[in-house]
Amino acid sequence: MALSDPLGILASPFAIINRDDDMTAVARIAEIVRSESVGRVIVGLPLNMDGTAGSQAEKTRAFAGELARILGIPVEFRDERLSTISAKGLLREAGKNRRGTRYDAAAAAIILQSYLDENSLRADPMADGDPSQD
Repeated sequence: MALSDPLGILASPFAIINRDDDMTAVARIAEIVRSESVGRVIVGLPLNMDGTAGSQAEKTRAFAGELARILGIPVEFRDERLSTISAKGLLREAGKNRRGTRYDAAAAAIILQSYLDENSLRADPMADGDPSQD
């Protein structure tokens, strides 16, 4: 799990939540959402490399549906392909390539940062090169 700063600019790894059973995971996520005043949840969607949704993506969609029902806030999906590979590379570059390192929270931060970056471009009137916004 990752969280952004209050302005929605920077994503940071926050926690690793084991999903041994869905209800325990949902309860833990709900606890964090409430304590951190989260207004939207972004869920990594594990698509196949060709972009199709397999059985794991369908399980993720069902989990996210339950999460949305319980939390009562928007839950959106973000393609998570290659996020773990990116996280491993970034952690290796930072000198954190110890054996047994968990990459899940770093991968979550990459997924969330991608979402934040995309949405900040949509909100920025200068991002589309509109000169009337000078």
